[in-house]
Amino acid sequence: MVLPPVAVVAVFIGFPVGAAIAYTLGRAGGPNSTVALLAQRQHIVHHGVTTAAYREVLGNPHVRADLWATVWVTLVTIVVVVLLSWAIGLYLRLSDTRISRIVSALSVIPLFIPVVIASYAILTFYASQGFIKTLAYHLGWHSFPTLGYTLTAVAIGEIWVNVPFGVLMMSSGLNSVPNALIEAARDSGASLPRTVRSVLLPMNVIPTVIVATFTGIYVLGSFTVPYLTGPSAPNLMGVSMANFFSAFNQPQQAEVMAMIVFVLAVGIGTIYVWANVRASKRASITS
Repeated sequence: MVLPPVAVVAVFIGFPVGAAIAYTLGRAGGPNSTVALLAQRQHIVHHGVTTAAYREVLGNPHVRADLWATVWVTLVTIVVVVLLSWAIGLYLRLSDTRISRIVSALSVIPLFIPVVIASYAILTFYASQGFIKTLAYHLGWHSFPTLGYTLTAVAIGEIWVNVPFGVLMMSSGLNSVPNALIEAARDSGASLPRTVRSVLLPMNVIPTVIVATFTGIYVLGSFTVPYLTGPSAPNLMGVSMANFFSAFNQPQQAEVMAMIVFVLAVGIGTIYVWANVRASKRASITS
């Protein structure tokens, strides 16, 4: 019963990934023969492998700038999304008012707005002639910075896209905590911050890790938001990969960058796996 899905993954994901890795290491035969006929600036070997393509890409200062920009935007997005998700989820968990229900509805609105529309809305809002700049000008703040086509706009767009998932995940985790535990902590004299720190936070480590890891992996592989709202350089690796593949006709270098992003994503995914294994061990010990 497991064989069909495993076979599908192996054929449609495993085989292309293996071919891409071989191409980055200089193997241009087999499935890579067609792209090797058209590509430029290739590092090809007929025997063994070579890391010349990796050395070229990592030695390119523009690629390194894009890599650092990707890491910076990813870290900022993870931190902000986790904090916002926790703040909104905690507010919804501890409050049952009309305002909290409105906040709950507003927090998931970005799920129903296409990323392309959201990206253009961010530009309209933060561009040199956008709403924020115009409002600041009328208030006398003529030196207000323009955020459109900057990495700050990219970070804002990534946060906008990922907050709904984070809120849904954290709200689900916080709502699963029994009211009896919270009431017992409050009856014992614990303040609200102490209750959150001692009861809610330890019981929602896995949802927090899921929000952080999924957000990080999404930002690493994102293309639409940085392409539409970001600067020409430096920009996120997704945009740089697309430029090398299509504009510069250097697919080998683009696949090298894809491997670099893949390694970063694997590192983030390892944290997710570690957290789940640790939680499973704790559950087995307590049971």
